[in-house]
Amino acid sequence: MPDEGLGRVRPERNEIDMNATTPLAPFSTLAEFREILAAAPDCDQAARDAAEARNDRLTKPPRSLGRLDDLAIWLSGWQGTPKPAVDNPQISVFAGNHGVTQRGVSAYPAEVTEQMVLNFQAGGAAINQIARSVGARLTVHAIDLDRPTADFTQGPAMTEAECVAALAVGWNALLAGTDLLVAGEMGIGNTTAAAAIATALFGGEPRDWVGRGTGVDESGMSRKAEAIAEGLAANPVASEDPLEALRCLGGREIAAMAGIIARARVERVPVILDGFICTAAAAVLAKAVPGAIDHAQAGHQSAEAAHRNMLLRLELDPILTLGMRLGEASGAGVAIGVVRAAAACQSGMASFAEAGVTG
Repeated sequence: MPDEGLGRVRPERNEIDMNATTPLAPFSTLAEFREILAAAPDCDQAARDAAEARNDRLTKPPRSLGRLDDLAIWLSGWQGTPKPAVDNPQISVFAGNHGVTQRGVSAYPAEVTEQMVLNFQAGGAAINQIARSVGARLTVHAIDLDRPTADFTQGPAMTEAECVAALAVGWNALLAGTDLLVAGEMGIGNTTAAAAIATALFGGEPRDWVGRGTGVDESGMSRKAEAIAEGLAANPVASEDPLEALRCLGGREIAAMAGIIARARVERVPVILDGFICTAAAAVLAKAVPGAIDHAQAGHQSAEAAHRNMLLRLELDPILTLGMRLGEASGAGVAIGVVRAAAACQSGMASFAEAGVTG
């Protein structure tokens, strides 16, 4: 592999872990992970109430900033202050390979996953430019790319130990001082895995949840739906337990996103979700533990057809709708700028009394 620092646009804000190992985490089973998530604290209601009171006194008609006002108050509750800030946003991208790709579900071969990770390292991907434009620290974690998950049409994609290890990679990826988190992914075949998870969690037919992903044709869409149907038949427990859906149908990068989103919940770090695949990871948490993604907002609604349906099921209103379908945290990365603007208005605007304006 190339040297870790080679070609990085901003070395201090782009960190690449090409060979993520299994770090220590406070859980060793899926049951323990669920228990830790269930014990996570809620938002700081006093800070949220104070933020609402402050927002009502700012030099503007009440709630005239619309969604920005809502985002500022949400941010205040999770940051624990009526004057929130987005000074240290973090974007973490996780990469993994999927055994189901041998079923012809993607327009690209699995080798593209590692090639794109190298592109992240060189600073040449869209997310590198977006991270730089919003001042975010970018970390990329390539998880066992030489060892794809098993083909879930034949049985579970991961053993429990493998799934826990991937959750732990995400859990330990949250950087100290992060005040806003975005999670993203790279993995050839992972729209099929996300659609399989969605089918297990929300029901319906596989065809309801599959999309074009990397650009497959109608035959590719049919192969995706067939693979998902076979995967659900081979893994009946996936429809009974959300964490089993993640283990049996997901990938290491999807589990890692679930892990970092869960860690952010425990640490009260607000989260912006990316597209269909990231939202599938969050949906696992939401179905496993009620309220587990209360700290999260949908960064955007992607062009992947089933994403809107999933957002509706989770009662998440996307901040942006730009027709994006790239993944790699790109849509949510752009939304950082909107959330930062919301925080700046909430914290920097003068009140009527401070400005000497009659309220």
